[in-house]
Amino acid sequence: MANAELHLMDHPLILHKITMLRNVETDTKDFRQLVTEISLLIGYEATRDLPLVDVEVETPLVKTTGKAIPKNVCLVPVLRAGLGMVDAMLSLLPAARVGHIGLYRDHETLHPVEYYCKMPLDVSERVCIILDPMLATGGSSVAAIDSLKRRGVKNIKLVNIIGAPCGVEAVHNAHPDVPIYLGCLDERLNENGYILPGLGDAGDRLYGTK
Repeated sequence: MANAELHLMDHPLILHKITMLRNVETDTKDFRQLVTEISLLIGYEATRDLPLVDVEVETPLVKTTGKAIPKNVCLVPVLRAGLGMVDAMLSLLPAARVGHIGLYRDHETLHPVEYYCKMPLDVSERVCIILDPMLATGGSSVAAIDSLKRRGVKNIKLVNIIGAPCGVEAVHNAHPDVPIYLGCLDERLNENGYILPGLGDAGDRLYGTK
């Protein structure tokens, strides 16, 4: 099985907006907007190699053959922070279905536990794009990919805004066939598993909770 690539973003707009996202003074409203804008920009790269089919269309002058993306994409936000990325991706792929995976970390084993999963019936036939702002230890991302593969999904992409090296390594070790599209690769995790320099808890900052 071939090793998947890490697609690390270097677009000035993405890097600029991630800097604003990190700022502790960025309020909930602006944080949500920035997550949407960054997700939209990363989404362009994550969808670059989607398959195309020929379709016939009629212009005001003639009939012609154009290209179209088949309606076979499923967006999969990891609850809850991944929900903040969905609207941006739907603006790019309005015909996409949306599945949801809920995970929490067991306090004793520290392993992710799946508490909710709802997918389209034909998910195994779709390109699935997992959405989660943070790739820290990689545990949740690996568990989300595991869940999709158990349901027969063959084509999976992972989209994150900020990641740590150990998270990228964990995903690549467990699922070397899954490409990662990452806005920024940070230095490391602290003793509590937060990415440094990071941006704090993405869910809390998106939804104004503590």
